[in-house]
Amino acid sequence: MKIVVGQGSCGIATGAKKTSAEFERLIAEKNLDVKLDKTGCIGTCYLEPIVDIYGDDGKLDTRYVKVQPEKVAEIVEKHIIGGEVVEEYAISDVDKAFIDKQKRIVLRNCGLINPESIDEYIAVGGYEATRKVITSMTQDEVIEEIKISGLRGRGGAGFPTWFKWNAAKSNPGKDKYMVCNADEGDPGAFMDRSVLEGDPHSLIEGMIIGGFAMGATEGIIYVRAEYPLAITRLEMAMEQARERGFLGKNLFGTGYNFDLRIKAGAGAFVCGEETALIASLEGERGMPRLKPPFPAQKGYWQQPTNINNVETFANVAWIINNGGAAFGAMGTEKSKGTKVFALAGKIKKGGLIEVPMGLPLKDIIFGIGDGIKNDKQFKAVQMGGPSGGCIPASMIDTPVDYENINKTGAIVGSGGMIVMDENTCMVDMARYFLDFTRKESCGKCNYCRIGTKRMLEILERITEGEGRDGDIELLEELANKIKDGSLCALGGTAPNPVLTTLRHFRNEYEDHIYRKKCTALSCKPLLTYSITAEACKSCSLCSRKCPVGAISGEKGVPYVIDTEKCIKCGKCLESCKFGAVVVE
Repeated sequence: MKIVVGQGSCGIATGAKKTSAEFERLIAEKNLDVKLDKTGCIGTCYLEPIVDIYGDDGKLDTRYVKVQPEKVAEIVEKHIIGGEVVEEYAISDVDKAFIDKQKRIVLRNCGLINPESIDEYIAVGGYEATRKVITSMTQDEVIEEIKISGLRGRGGAGFPTWFKWNAAKSNPGKDKYMVCNADEGDPGAFMDRSVLEGDPHSLIEGMIIGGFAMGATEGIIYVRAEYPLAITRLEMAMEQARERGFLGKNLFGTGYNFDLRIKAGAGAFVCGEETALIASLEGERGMPRLKPPFPAQKGYWQQPTNINNVETFANVAWIINNGGAAFGAMGTEKSKGTKVFALAGKIKKGGLIEVPMGLPLKDIIFGIGDGIKNDKQFKAVQMGGPSGGCIPASMIDTPVDYENINKTGAIVGSGGMIVMDENTCMVDMARYFLDFTRKESCGKCNYCRIGTKRMLEILERITEGEGRDGDIELLEELANKIKDGSLCALGGTAPNPVLTTLRHFRNEYEDHIYRKKCTALSCKPLLTYSITAEACKSCSLCSRKCPVGAISGEKGVPYVIDTEKCIKCGKCLESCKFGAVVVE
C-alpha cells in the first residue's frame, strides 16, 4: 500500500506538509507496512491538500480531498488499518468530473508521479523519446514530426514550433542555444509552475529533443526566482538525468553532447519577451532589442538561439512517442493539440485544466469549472493576462483557439483565465492591468513608459468619480499610439484590457464618467449608502458598527446615514439583518 500526498505549491500552501508529517508519524507509531510518497499538483487546486491511497496492485484506490492533519488519524485507522473508505473525505463524483472531462498531454504525469524520482518518470515511458530521437532520427526527421503535429508556441504568440527550430538549425553559428522561457509573469497564471513542480523531466526531455533538432549543445532554463520549489525540483531532475546519461556528453554513445543549466530571473515581466530575456541572460538589464535580427539568427551571445516556453517543451516527448499525426488530430485545423489553462477568479472550481483546442468557453467555465461562485451572474473572462483582454458573457460560445479568441480582442496567451462575476467593475479591472503593465515597463520606449502612466491616471480618475467628458476618446487615442510606438509586445499589448473593455463594456465607462455611478458596486468613491425608512427597525446595530459615527437615529424612528461623513466601509450593510441598508 502507498500513500501519496500532493505537494505542489497549492498543496503546500494549504497544509500538505503538515498532513504528510502526520501520516509519517502515525505510520511509524503503528509500525505500518506503508510507503509514504509525494507528487505535484493534479490540477484540482480547490480540493487541496489531496491524498491518494494506492493498493498493493499499484492502482489508485481512493482519493481524499481537503485532508488537514486532524483528519489523518481517522483515515489511517479506518482505511489503512481497517480497509474501510472514509466516504466523508473522499472525492465526489462531481469533482472527479473535473479531471475526467480533460485531455491531458502536458499534464499527463502531474499529480500521478513523484517529481523528485527519475525512476517513476522512466516507469511511465520517460526518456524513451529522447533515446529514439538521438539514436535513430535525423534533425530534419524530428523537425518534420513536430511540423506534422502542428504544435504552436504555448507562451502566447502561437508561432509554429517547427519553424523556429528549423530557422535556428539553418543559421550557422559556432555555438547554438536552446532556451526555455519559464518566466511566467501573468497575474493568475500558474501553468508552467505546476509542470516544473510536478513533472520537471518532461521539460528536460523536450529541451534535449529540441536541442538535438537545432544542433544545440547547451540549454538554459530561465525561471523566475519566485518559484523556489520549481527550481529545487528542476535541479534534482537535472542531476538525476546526468547520472543516468540523459544529459552531458556522448548521449547514448552517439557522440552528441547536451547539458542544461538554470538561470534564476529577478521576476521582471518584460523578461518574458525573448530579446529582453536574452539580455538578462547576458547579465544586462532586461530590455527588448529591435528585430530583425531574430534570436534564431543572432540571439544569446549573438549565436543562433531558440526560445520556447515550458508547456511547448512538455508536449514534445509525447509527440515523438505517439506521432505528430496523433497530436494534430486533436484541436482545430489551425490550432492543433491541447492547451493548459489556469482557472482563477470568481469560479467555483479553480485550478489547472488541459483541453483540446477549440472547446467553447462555456464548456470550460461551466462544464469543467462548474460556473460562478455563489451562483452569481457570469460577466466576463480575462484571457491572455495583461496582454490579453476581456471577453463578455455574450461571447461565451466562442471556441478557444488562437483565431477565434483573437477576434474577440483578447488572446489565448500563455493560458490564464480570470473569471469575473456581476460584481466586477470592468473599468477597475482595466485599471488593475494598466497598473501592472505600467510598473513592469522597462522604460525603453517613450510611449510605453509615459503613455501607460497617462492612461492609468485617467482610469484612476474615472474610478474615483472624477471622470471627464472626452476621457474615453483620450484613452483610445493613447492606446493606439502606445500600440504603434512600442518596440516589444509588452507595450504593444498593454492597452488591450482597456480597448476590450471599451469595446464590450463602454456603458460602464459612461456610467462612471457621466452618471458618477459604478453599476457593479465596486468603486467606493462612486457608492452611496442609505437606509430605507420602511425597512428600518431602529435596532441601532448599524449605528454601533459605524466607525465614524455617520449614522444617527433613535428608538421608534428610522435611522439616517450622513453621506458627508460616510466613508463607505460597508459595515452598516454587513450588520443590518433587515435589508434596510441600500447601496447604489
